[in-house]
Amino acid sequence: GEAVAKSPADGYTLLMSSGGMVSVNPHLYPKMPFDPAKDLVPVAAAARVLVFLEVRPTLPVNTIQEFMQYLKAHPGKLSFGTPGNGSSPHLAAEMLKAQANVFAVHVPYRGAAPAMQDLLGGQVDFMFDPGIGLSHVKAGKLRLLAVGSAKRSPLFPDVPTLDEVGLKGFDADTWFGFYAPAGTPPEVVARLNREINKVLATTAVKERITALGGVPAPMSPADFHARAAIDSTRFGALIQARNIKGD
Repeated sequence: GEAVAKSPADGYTLLMSSGGMVSVNPHLYPKMPFDPAKDLVPVAAAARVLVFLEVRPTLPVNTIQEFMQYLKAHPGKLSFGTPGNGSSPHLAAEMLKAQANVFAVHVPYRGAAPAMQDLLGGQVDFMFDPGIGLSHVKAGKLRLLAVGSAKRSPLFPDVPTLDEVGLKGFDADTWFGFYAPAGTPPEVVARLNREINKVLATTAVKERITALGGVPAPMSPADFHARAAIDSTRFGALIQARNIKGD
């Protein structure tokens, strides 16, 4: 999602968006109405957004190792829900299928909430959750097996990453951050970056981001730009290799 707000610095406009707009969408939608690389300037990252591999509680697996064995033993028999084609949970699942050489049926929904509802109801077998189902995990209604991130989640420090269990380099994280229109003066970008990073360092904001399943991610504009470029390369290669089309 994207949100537009007036910045406190001289009335400049800020766009808050998921990294998908810059790193993923240009690979999914060749005819976007604007070019993020040319029309936007990265200002500051806000949070790293993790995806959590969750299964319906009636699936006969208790660990990620058991899940991978079950998935390999039942090709095409399991299904996974996503918020839609090309969404970060969809890309995470395709990354899993490609790296583990397994097959499961993709069931795209119009949003994360209906996909999560069907996971709870057992209509699909697993899902890479962007964070909306964590309360159900804590209530025992879903089983959390792994994190599709390069690092473990601070909310669930005992839950392994997929990299740890053999899918080396697995990292399906995306980022939320702030962008300004091209042409915004560098000194304004620098000032906005400092102010945003100050807010990200406050206890209330850090706790809120963590509670939603994310990780605060203060960065310089240059580092944020570099991260977006890396994500564009790796997600673009996955989208092309798996022939993923946007909704």
